[in-house]
Amino acid sequence: MDVKDQVLETMKKAGKPLSAGEVSELSGLDRKEVDKAFKALKTEQKIESPIRCKWQPKA
Repeated sequence: MDVKDQVLETMKKAGKPLSAGEVSELSGLDRKEVDKAFKALKTEQKIESPIRCKWQPKA
């Protein structure tokens, strides 16, 4: 499982919008890796931001 998959899985399990810091804490991944994954997931349009600085998987 790559970092992007781990980030998405963590977000799905949380069931609420999360910041990069929260994803890092919950998943145990390095914050820089989470930031890179967020950037890639935004480009791929797999996550959305319902609240400023918080992200969730697209439905």
